[in-house]
Amino acid sequence: MGRIIHFEIHVDDMDRAKHFYGEVFGWTFEDWSEYAGMPYFGAVTGDEDKLGINGALMKRQGPPPAPNQPINGYACTIEVEDYDSIDAKILENGGVVALPKYALPGMAWQGYYKDTEGNTFGIHQTDENAK
Repeated sequence: MGRIIHFEIHVDDMDRAKHFYGEVFGWTFEDWSEYAGMPYFGAVTGDEDKLGINGALMKRQGPPPAPNQPINGYACTIEVEDYDSIDAKILENGGVVALPKYALPGMAWQGYYKDTEGNTFGIHQTDENAK
């Protein structure tokens, strides 16, 4: 099997993107630009003892996604403990709703957003009572 072990989020404004993901999800960043030969910051997304992967923010190499276009790539979904509080943080920090919160009945709450760079991502709160 081929397991996903790293992700990259393409950004126009590195400082703005680091602020967004740091404030909303508590991610920290390490400057790996020297290794990548471009603005590239490793994203530490959580403790090593929890399920998940780390990734990076990298300087976008072309135009950003156009509004109302289908996703051309992967949409990553981030597990959260409290959907509504993270929703508020996303909006307070410049993100916008792409697909509002909805129930995955008996499993979770799910929704999609666009970050400050125009990238689509999801958030997911496990809840067996979701309806």
